[in-house]
Amino acid sequence: MLANETDKRWKIGYVSGSFDLFHIGHLRLLQRAKERCDFLIAGVLTDELIFKHKGKMPVIPLSERMEIIESIKYVDKVDTTTPDIIPKIEAWKKLKFDVMFTGDDHIGETVEEKELNAVGADLVFFPYTKERSTTGIRKHISGGAK
Repeated sequence: MLANETDKRWKIGYVSGSFDLFHIGHLRLLQRAKERCDFLIAGVLTDELIFKHKGKMPVIPLSERMEIIESIKYVDKVDTTTPDIIPKIEAWKKLKFDVMFTGDDHIGETVEEKELNAVGADLVFFPYTKERSTTGIRKHISGGAK
């Protein structure tokens, strides 16, 4: 469901991301997620997972990204996102959250949404922050965007 389609609040929320080159889009995602739940768990993808999915190693290593996310006031617990919990239902089995928040760039993952719903958890999509992204920052740094 889209976040703007409900004003529901949950007890335990979960959001996962690379959080490399931490920027305003990451902060907004964490802030919006925390506004909708009492306890927010943030999963941080391993360096290897980022490489597997994006074809590039992160600029900031996992331990530092976890420390950054841990220091954000909206986050109550930090967890490492490993390959075995990439399927959303596997993340639920490990963390037992009531809702998983993600960007609307992941809309269409209906099988995973149905699996979560079957165990009583929701999948909620927030608008993706188009004006700022890690990919865009990388392009800018390399001179690809002016």
